[in-house]
Amino acid sequence: RMAAAPPSYCFVAFPPCSKDGLVVFGKNSARPRDEVQEVVYFAAAAHDPGSKVECTYIEIEQVPKTHAIVLSRPSWLWGAEMGANEHGVCVANEAIVTREPASESEALLGMDLVRLGLERGATAKEALDVIVALLEEHGQGGNYYEDGSSCHTFQSAFLIVDRNEAWILETSGKYWAAEKITEGVKCICNQLSLTTKIDAEHPELRNYVRSQGWWNGDSDFNFSEVFSLAHDHLACCSGRESLEKQGGDVSAQAMIDVLRDKDSGVCVDSESFLTTASIVSVLPQDPSFPCVHYFTGTPDPSRSIFKPFIFVDDVKLVPKVQSPSFGNDDPAKKIPRFQEKPDRRHELYKAHEWARSLLENDQDKGQKLMRIMLDLEKQGLEAMEDILTRTEVLDPAEVVDLFYDCVDTELKFFK
Repeated sequence: RMAAAPPSYCFVAFPPCSKDGLVVFGKNSARPRDEVQEVVYFAAAAHDPGSKVECTYIEIEQVPKTHAIVLSRPSWLWGAEMGANEHGVCVANEAIVTREPASESEALLGMDLVRLGLERGATAKEALDVIVALLEEHGQGGNYYEDGSSCHTFQSAFLIVDRNEAWILETSGKYWAAEKITEGVKCICNQLSLTTKIDAEHPELRNYVRSQGWWNGDSDFNFSEVFSLAHDHLACCSGRESLEKQGGDVSAQAMIDVLRDKDSGVCVDSESFLTTASIVSVLPQDPSFPCVHYFTGTPDPSRSIFKPFIFVDDVKLVPKVQSPSFGNDDPAKKIPRFQEKPDRRHELYKAHEWARSLLENDQDKGQKLMRIMLDLEKQGLEAMEDILTRTEVLDPAEVVDLFYDCVDTELKFFK
């Protein structure tokens, strides 16, 4: 039996389901319980011709220019579970299982492709084109977890969003299909969701599945039916109904509420998996307004707070949500890999562990702390709402320390 894919959930809401010309994107990243996620920013950069980039397992050709990006990522790897770039593109991935076993050979991880799409694509469609071209050239494969005792491999699905449209991209090996979305609510989780509405695909996709005997060419081509394991294809997204119930009012707060919901299964807290980090992004369809990206940087969104980030030049870096770096001594970089597990906790993660034990052991103090935290979050949401509804243009100086200050305030409360 193949290992179950971690049950992450990704969402996007477009008008008419979302509020006043906003596109709202969200993801809960479900990963092994003890894994640490950090939030990191990389400035736009120019690269010399012929230079290479070292991804999690393999090195590939670098491009002349990479965009500024902000990522939430398991701190042992190069790529990301989710993130955004300066052009208002957001990408998140899902590990999925298809009828084709995923490759154990080290290649690009789905998470590397998230980062590469963001670094190289100025629109959702460009990011999609980047991801499928790299998939064709380098393939996907390698261990998804920091685990020296066993190799966990998966195929990948992606939700790629910008201010105008979203693409759901689902892959099996180097083969892929994609659907374009421009309205309503869409959810993807850890299984295939594309059926017969396919707006772009690998040029050899249909020939390949015919040659495998998975499709006879007579019936409608249904991607999920062709590629899913027989028993696997279920309706997945319990959070989708909650968003659709908002009736044209999906906002950052509504998306946060969905991500916090443990009863629906969207907020994962099981024996093997935990929602180790979350993101919500608000992308105004009017390009004169900035996009706002909220990150937790800590596990379990029902006990974390979403802190806003806006791309501006010289944005202040936030070391307190960055894991320690072990350079070339990192066990993830040495062969054989993962022979030991270093302590990757960052300052905010450690403070959170303390808060979590308070929530579990002293109800009164815990609830009081949580009320203070949610109040802090609400102030951030209201301040962003103000930025997205005012008429004058945003002064970058106003938000250059935004994420830094929110993390700093959160840490002060814990102390």
